[in-house]
Amino acid sequence: MSTVLKAGLVGLGSMGRHHARVLAGLEGVELVGVVDPMGDKNGWAQGAPVLSTVEELIALGIDYAVVACPTALHEEVGLQLADAGVSALIEKPLADTVEGARRLVEAFESRGLVAGVGHIERCNPALLSLRARLEAGELGDVYQVVTRRQGPFPHRIADVGVVKDLATHDIDLTGWVTGQTYTSIAAHTVSKSGRPHEDMVSAVGQLSDGTMVNHLVNWLSPLKERFTSVTGERGCFIADTLTADLTFHSNAAVTTEWEALRAFRGVSEGDMIRYAIPKREPLLVEHELFRDAVQGEPADICTLRQGLRTVEVAASVLESATSSTTVLIPADRDQKQEPRR
Repeated sequence: MSTVLKAGLVGLGSMGRHHARVLAGLEGVELVGVVDPMGDKNGWAQGAPVLSTVEELIALGIDYAVVACPTALHEEVGLQLADAGVSALIEKPLADTVEGARRLVEAFESRGLVAGVGHIERCNPALLSLRARLEAGELGDVYQVVTRRQGPFPHRIADVGVVKDLATHDIDLTGWVTGQTYTSIAAHTVSKSGRPHEDMVSAVGQLSDGTMVNHLVNWLSPLKERFTSVTGERGCFIADTLTADLTFHSNAAVTTEWEALRAFRGVSEGDMIRYAIPKREPLLVEHELFRDAVQGEPADICTLRQGLRTVEVAASVLESATSSTTVLIPADRDQKQEPRR
C-alpha cells in the first residue's frame, strides 16, 4: 500500500489485546498508541506507547481507532473520535442504549467518516460460506434460523447482560446471512448468577420474509457452544463457528418403498456434506476489511446503522422479557439489506 495508516486502540482488556496483536502486524497499518488507564501490566500493547486518555491518542494524528473499552463507554469514546474527525471501528454492541447508538450514527455520518461495528461473526469462514450459499439459492426458500450460544460466565463482563453481550452476535448474523430484518420478537430471560443483569435468554422471532428465528443464549452452561442452523426447502445448513465448520444435510432424493414412512408427507434424511473451506482468522479479516474501507476501497464492513439495528432488536428482546409480550419491531427504512437470491 502506498500510504501507511496510523491506528490507535482504546482498551487493552481481553478483547483489546487481540486487536493490538492484529493491528501490530497488519499490512499498511502502524499501531501508534494504545489508551488504557490501567496501563499495560501484561505487555499486550505490542510495544506501542500506552496513554491515559483518548485526547492523547487523537493528538498523535491517528487516521482511525479501534474502540474496545467496556460497552458503557462506547458512546463517550466514539463521540470524542467523531468530533476529532477520526474514523472508528467500535466493538459490538455499538452502544449500551438505543439512544446512544443513534447518537453515534449521527456523529459519524454527519461528518462523512468511515465507521463500523466489530460484529466478528460476519468474518467467520463457516458463516461467510453459508451466506454465499444462501445468496446462490442452494437452500431454496428459507424456513427457519436457529442459534445456540452458550458457555460459562465470562468475568470480564460487568456492565451488560447476556442479551447485549452475546445475543447481539446472533441477532446480527441472522439478519446478515439471510439479508432480512426482524419484524417481531418474544423472549424470556432469567438471572441465576446473582448479578443485576440477565444471564440466560430464549427468544423466538420473525424476519421480514416470514422466516422463523430461535435464539438460545446463556452464561450458565459448562458446555461452550456456537451453533447456527438454517433450514429450508432443500435441507439444512449447520455452522459451528467455534471450529468454522459448515455441513449440509439434504432432503432425501430417493423415494422410500416403506409405506408407513411414505404416508408422512414431510422430508426424510438425505446426504450429508461437510465442506472444505479456507479458514482465516476472523479478527484479521475484520481488520483487513476496515483498513480497506478507511483507504476508500470497497469493503463489506458492518456499518454503524446496521449496528444500531442490532441494538434496537436487543432492546426489543429485553422489552419482551420484561413485559411478557411479543414486541413488534418497526422497519428501518434507512437500512439497506442485500437481497437473498
